[in-house]
Amino acid sequence: MSLAGRTMLMSGGSRGIGLAIAIAAARRGANVILLAKTDTPDPRLSGTIHTAAAEIEAAGGSALAVVGDVRDEASVQRAVERGVDRFGGIDIVVNNASALAIDGTDTLTLKRFDLMTDIQLRGTYLLSSKALPHLRKGTNPHILSLSPPLNLSPAWLGKHPAYTMAKYGMTILTLGWAAEYAEHGVAANCLWPETYIATDAVKNILGGDAAIDRSRSPEIVADAAGMILDRPANECTGNTFLDVEVLRDAGVTDLSSYGGTGELKYDIFVDRPR
Repeated sequence: MSLAGRTMLMSGGSRGIGLAIAIAAARRGANVILLAKTDTPDPRLSGTIHTAAAEIEAAGGSALAVVGDVRDEASVQRAVERGVDRFGGIDIVVNNASALAIDGTDTLTLKRFDLMTDIQLRGTYLLSSKALPHLRKGTNPHILSLSPPLNLSPAWLGKHPAYTMAKYGMTILTLGWAAEYAEHGVAANCLWPETYIATDAVKNILGGDAAIDRSRSPEIVADAAGMILDRPANECTGNTFLDVEVLRDAGVTDLSSYGGTGELKYDIFVDRPR
């Protein structure tokens, strides 16, 4: 129950990695504020913000579901204010919401470009900046962004420049906050999966059931996130972690429980070991 009494504010979280992190935190006693758009069921996606809140409550935590858009300042402000009114403060921010489009420059529409930059950059900035006054007063305060290490290999820069810029922008913001708020005791770190994770995005965009068979479960990222959030904020900040590195540092070497029946597919921005 190391997260007992601490309050987590998360963008997205209706499904996938975000929901897994929220449920894992709830099992350890956390309060969870979800800011997400999926109010009603969508045939292309699993779950809504309301089913996610019910799962968090069932796991032993307290949930507050705020329907809104992380790109919209009023939505973010409402989530922060309602969360503080309900739980008394904010101790953790998880920048989870993201949009994925891996089209090349000659085929990516401006609408998709704007969507990615608005969610990944504007949304991450909005959520973190609105919560920071409360984080500075929080218990072991952490910002955790689900964004990758800054792999500047031309192989990655050239694959999907727009998506790369949007995700790397999340990382740069987070590393910037680590430096900016080091003296205030607010940690800021990034976390990224080593392999594909079995989510709707991977299935719908990156390869269908075949990709899911080569993916680990979202719980591997959730377990790694919990380990990061346990660490003292003044000792663990300014890092870009891979999930497996966090687990191995904690002594977890058998990853078979996290699934993947075929040869695992390394995630975007992660170089295959030589």
